[in-house]
Amino acid sequence: MDKIDQKLLAELQRDGRLTNQELSERVSLSPSPCLRRLRQLEQDGVIEGYTALVNQQACGLHITAFVSIRLEKQNDRTIKAFEAGIRDLDEVVACYLMSGSSDYLLQVLSPSLKDYEAFIRDKLTHTPGIGTLETHFAFGQVKRSTVFPGFD
Repeated sequence: MDKIDQKLLAELQRDGRLTNQELSERVSLSPSPCLRRLRQLEQDGVIEGYTALVNQQACGLHITAFVSIRLEKQNDRTIKAFEAGIRDLDEVVACYLMSGSSDYLLQVLSPSLKDYEAFIRDKLTHTPGIGTLETHFAFGQVKRSTVFPGFD
């Protein structure tokens, strides 16, 4: 990947709805080579897809919680069962395998604290393999970037 590809990706990360003409102008390429590079990035799996950034608050999802999970056992069976269970929970928008004192960190969105409590009681605690969990609530978002570092 060269600097032109990185610039192309940065522009698309800022605005995925750019036309090929607009994109080619922003990266200083003619439309045909720009489209070829774009298609190659898609084919290589660098661009995985296109999506819309949606306002969480406007959708009624007022609570953002980060949940640290420690598994009860650290074996292949427990890990696979836990990860399969997490994939089925729509409220979990991100799940990371971690180093340190927690095994996983989940990002969970919920309409309210009451709904979050129901999620914990009725869904998350029924996920196999959980030993302990700890919730941290976000009061607000300070930064959210869609452009990877070094791509500007």
